[in-house]
Amino acid sequence: MKTDVEIKDDVLDELAWQPNIDETEIGVIVENGIVTLSGVVNNFSKKIAAEKAVKSVEGVKAIASDIEVKYGNDFKKTDKEIAKAVVEALEWNSSVPEENLSVKVEDGWVYLSGEVKWSYQKNAAKRAVEKLLGVRSVINNISIKQDVKPTEVKERIEKAFERAAEIDAKNITVLTDGHTVTLKGKVHSIKEKEDAETAAYRAPGVFNVKNELKVQYYTEYA
Repeated sequence: MKTDVEIKDDVLDELAWQPNIDETEIGVIVENGIVTLSGVVNNFSKKIAAEKAVKSVEGVKAIASDIEVKYGNDFKKTDKEIAKAVVEALEWNSSVPEENLSVKVEDGWVYLSGEVKWSYQKNAAKRAVEKLLGVRSVINNISIKQDVKPTEVKERIEKAFERAAEIDAKNITVLTDGHTVTLKGKVHSIKEKEDAETAAYRAPGVFNVKNELKVQYYTEYA
């Protein structure tokens, strides 16, 4: 089992390895496997990249991101300009039914709301706008609504887990309550936890996934 010091060293090495991240801008604190990131970056995409890099490090149980995005004066955008760019980005993305979405921008924070039928559409909407110039953060309040009733949801999700090489299906329990799915059990990494949630959202009739999976080390699976 890795110590917090070892995890911190690996996190710093992973940040330094990423070509689009300046590791000197980011502070790292590790306590009981929970990584807290701090600092200031000049682009929201750098914040996302840093968080993604840390999730790939073995031993990381959770991430608390306090990284702040501050654009220089030459790159500042008004909320009106950002809103216009967001609407255009959603219109150009073929995966997003933009006619069902609403956009609000406050001090560079983008709030997305509305309804879509699939989780990939919700995620695509966020990805379409999070790298736009001037965006400081994206709050994705888009809900998932489907006309179909959930049928055989539990069985479909379990089979999806079994097909996925990156998911250890035998350690995950799937519980269903109407359109809501709860995932319980153990996984090896934050990435595996997120992959399981993504797979569950793909099942027809699933509107909400409660991801209660715990990240633990390989040595605890003996």
